Amino acid sequence: MGVLSKNDVGEQRLQLPETSHNALTRLVRQPWLWCILLLAAGVRFYGFTTSAIWCDEGSSLMLSDYPLTGIWFHAAHDVHPPLYFMLLHGWIALFGDSLVSIRTLSVLPGIATVLLGAWLVRLIATQRAALLAGLLLALLPIAVRYSQEVRMYSLLGLWLIAATIALVYWVKSPHQNRYLVIYTLLMAAAFYTHYFTAFCVIAHWLYLMSSGRSTGWLVKRPAWWLANVAIVLLFLPWLPGLLDLLQHMDELKAGGDVGWEPAVDARSLPAMTWQFLIQDEGENLPWLLFWLGPVLLFAAMVWMAVRDATPYKLHRLLVIYTLVPILAIFALSFFSPLFIERYLMFAALGLPLVVAVAVDRLLKHRRALAFALLALFMGTESVGLRSNFSGDADHFDRLVEHVNQQFLPGDRIVVSDLFWYFSYVYYNKTGFQPMLYTPPQEDGTSGRPNDYGFGTLVNAHGKKIYVDHLDDLPPGTGRIWLISSKVQPDDFSSIPMSWHKAQDLAVDDTQARLYLTCAAAECGPETEWSQINAKANP
Repeated sequence: MGVLSKNDVGEQRLQLPETSHNALTRLVRQPWLWCILLLAAGVRFYGFTTSAIWCDEGSSLMLSDYPLTGIWFHAAHDVHPPLYFMLLHGWIALFGDSLVSIRTLSVLPGIATVLLGAWLVRLIATQRAALLAGLLLALLPIAVRYSQEVRMYSLLGLWLIAATIALVYWVKSPHQNRYLVIYTLLMAAAFYTHYFTAFCVIAHWLYLMSSGRSTGWLVKRPAWWLANVAIVLLFLPWLPGLLDLLQHMDELKAGGDVGWEPAVDARSLPAMTWQFLIQDEGENLPWLLFWLGPVLLFAAMVWMAVRDATPYKLHRLLVIYTLVPILAIFALSFFSPLFIERYLMFAALGLPLVVAVAVDRLLKHRRALAFALLALFMGTESVGLRSNFSGDADHFDRLVEHVNQQFLPGDRIVVSDLFWYFSYVYYNKTGFQPMLYTPPQEDGTSGRPNDYGFGTLVNAHGKKIYVDHLDDLPPGTGRIWLISSKVQPDDFSSIPMSWHKAQDLAVDDTQARLYLTCAAAECGPETEWSQINAKANP
C-alpha cells in the first residue's frame, strides 16, 4: 500500500460524508459557499418589491396588525396557525411596514434555507455535493418566488429542513438526546407555521421504518416516542382553535377560503413538477417532454432510494422527504383538493438536494452523464427564474396611489371584494377606512363575510365598512370611489342611475371609478369632473 500525500488525504476528506459535529464549521470555511449565499441573496432580493401586495399578503399584514392575543384569536378562525403572523408583528414593530421590510422577513429564511440545504447534504454526502446542493437550491424558482412573498412558506421550509438536519444528527448519534430536543422544538415551530408539517412527520417516520437494520430499531427507542409526544403536547394549546376551525368548514367554504382549490387529474402531478422548476404548468411543452421529464425524475429518485447503500440510508431520507408529501397530497386531492404549489414548497426544496447528490455520485464513474444532468437541471431552473423575473408585475399600488392623490375630505371609497380589500388597506393613505361591498346573494341571504377565514379580519368592523347597496351610502361631498376588477359583468351589480362617472382609471386588471352623486346644481366646481372620463394605464 502506498503512502498518501497530504493532498491525497485532503481529497479523501473532501469526498467523504461528514460524520463529525464540525460539519457546519468546515462547510462555512469554504469561500464557494459564501459565493453561493450571495447568489441566493441576489436572486431573492432582485425585483422583490416590483409587484404590489396581493390579497394573501394583505391578509398577513392585517392579521399581524393585531396584538398578540388578537393574532392568536383571529388565526384560530383563519386557515393558518399563528406563528408567522406573530413574527411579522414583531418584525414590523422593529423595522416598519415598508414593502422592503415586510418582504425581507421572507427573503432571509429563504437565504438561510440554502445554507441549511448545503449543511444537510454535507452530513450525508461529500463537500462537493453540498456545494452543488447549495447552488441548485439557491436557484430553485419556487424557492425564490416564495422567498419574496409576505407569507409563511419560506419560514416553513426553514423549519423543516432544519428539523431534518437534527434528525440526521440523532440517527448518527442516538445517545445524544439533545438532537431530539432540537428536533422537537423545530417541528413544533413548523406546526405553528403550517398544518402541512404533518406530511413531513410522515416522511420522517417512513424513513426510519423503511431503512431496515440501519434505522428501523430507532423507532422503538423511547426517546423517539417521547420527542413526538412532546411535539403533540407543545401543539395542544392550539388544538381547541384547530378543532373549532374544522367544525366550521362550511363557513370557510362559504367565504371561499377553502374549497376553491381545483380538482386534480393524472396531468396534475407532472404539471406541478414543471411548476416547481419553470414556474409554468408546462401546457405548451411537447406532450412527450411534459410527461417524460417528471417521470424520469421521479423514477431516478426512487431508484436512488432503493439502491442506497450508505450506512444510514440518508440518501433515501432526502428522496422520502421530497416525494412522500408530494405524492400523499396528490392522492388526497382526489377526495379533497389540496394540490397547491405553495403548500408543497417545503417538499420541493428536496429536489435540488437529491439532484446534487446524484450528480456527485455520477461524477465518480460517469462524468459525462453527471455534467449533462447538472446542465439540464440548471438550465431548467434558469427558465423558471426568467419566468419569475419577467412575469407581469401587479401594479395595484399605482391605482391606490391615484386615489390617495385625488381624495378629498368627505369622499367615500368602496372596494368590491375582499380579494382587493386587504391590498387596498395596505396602500391606503387617505385616513378614511375603505368600505366593502357586500350585496345580498341571489337567494336573498346576506353576502357579508362570516367570522371564519378572511371574514374574521373585518367582521368586527362590519357596521362601519359593509355596504349592501350603494344607495345606502351615508351622505358626503357627493364623491364615491368604486374599486373593482375590470371583468364583466360589473362587480358592482347596480350603480344608481343618478350617479355621474367623473373618472375611470384602469391599472392592469383593476379599475378605480369616481362617481358624483350630487345634483349638477349642488356640485359646484366639481361639475367639471362629470365631463371627464379618463382612462390611464401606467
